[in-house]
Amino acid sequence: MLSGAFSAKTKDGTIYYRSSLTYKRKHISLGSFPTEEEAHLAYKEGTSLLSESEITLENYTAYIKLLDFAKAITLLNFRDNGVYIKNPIYLKQNYFLYFLAPQTEYKFDIDDLFFYSSHKIMQRGGRLFVNEYGMQTGILSRYGVRNHAVLDVDYTFANGNPFDYSYANIIVINRYRGVVQTEHNGLLRYQAFIHINGNYSIGTYSSEEKAAIAYNKAVDLAKAAGIHKNFEENYITELSAREYAEIYTNLKISPKYINYLSTLSAISD
Repeated sequence: MLSGAFSAKTKDGTIYYRSSLTYKRKHISLGSFPTEEEAHLAYKEGTSLLSESEITLENYTAYIKLLDFAKAITLLNFRDNGVYIKNPIYLKQNYFLYFLAPQTEYKFDIDDLFFYSSHKIMQRGGRLFVNEYGMQTGILSRYGVRNHAVLDVDYTFANGNPFDYSYANIIVINRYRGVVQTEHNGLLRYQAFIHINGNYSIGTYSSEEKAAIAYNKAVDLAKAAGIHKNFEENYITELSAREYAEIYTNLKISPKYINYLSTLSAISD
């Protein structure tokens, strides 16, 4: 048997070949291959990555044909930093790079290393997420950005780099559903709106929290008017139940919105 290649069988008896190597007393699987020769070549590629210092993050793709790029990143990180991480992570000083593709790397603060060492990042339709407790969790939620948030409306990248996920680089503009930050005479204001066959203004408020509660109140009024829609309400953790209830009770809602709900109620009756 060629070095680094080991034969195995599938459940139906088909023979295939696994490739692996040992480095710094760590046994590392390199993948499965249809032929012994391919498994052996993968072993040679892995050995080269671990032993040849001229192979770097910038040129490693020229040295691999059979190894998966993610495994190559793992091996280079192990070689250079002495830490084996199963996901395609390369450690830097005070931050790390996570490679989603050979030429696509995301930057994260070192504080997130433990999480991403055990959670694989995936992408669908431009959205980055991980599987967590059986659910798909968007990685932006770790920064307080809500699901379905819109770039440059609800959040933005401070340095303009959408691949830099450092905490200091992600600026949350609107934390709550149905709330948009505006400016009037140099002062920040927060407009609340709700979508029911189009957007309806609820009102403009002095704080983000008040606008978020106004949205919740508008949702409650819509449900009371017989509108059956799966509204996603806001959770304001900074307020006690008593504080929330007091603001909720005293908040004024746009008369036009209330009249619109009355019209819907009249039609349903």
